[in-house]
Amino acid sequence: MKIISYNVNGIRAAIRKGFLDWLVAVSPDVVCLQEIKANEEQLDLTLFEEAGYKYNYWYSAQKKGYSGVAILSKTKPDAVVFGTGIEYMDFEGRNIRADFGEVSIMSMYLPSGTNIERLEHKLMYMADFRQYVDGLKKTNPNLIVLGDYNICHEARDIHNPIGLKNVSGFLPIEREWIGDFID
Repeated sequence: MKIISYNVNGIRAAIRKGFLDWLVAVSPDVVCLQEIKANEEQLDLTLFEEAGYKYNYWYSAQKKGYSGVAILSKTKPDAVVFGTGIEYMDFEGRNIRADFGEVSIMSMYLPSGTNIERLEHKLMYMADFRQYVDGLKKTNPNLIVLGDYNICHEARDIHNPIGLKNVSGFLPIEREWIGDFID
């Protein structure tokens, strides 16, 4: 199974910039999208179906034009779970999961920490999300979490590591979390 994750920074803008041509050329079985910034009813879903993704699931933030995640698939999943059941996470449309046989695939969009309030929110989210995933793995041991973590694991993962070394996403506490999470 070929799975790809892509932060589109607005699905409608991505479509205008050739996203669908790219999608057809790369042809993954499952695509996890983050930062879709649109509600399902704002999209022409036939475009995705014509690209080979008959099964597409959208989980938008309650705030219009903000965050949101999606999963596009060539095959029908056995189940789709919208959100985590943790209200403050689900309000921002940051997690969607599709189950395919023994494999669970999650598209996740971790908050950024653009100011101290959002950084505190991000750190709380990370702790709660880790606990959620640890519980989920008990029933779904083959869980694959893809997405935009808004964290740079290594300096090569950011466009300006020297200038951004002290900002959220590049802080040691966040890098430690991602290191533990991906191992």
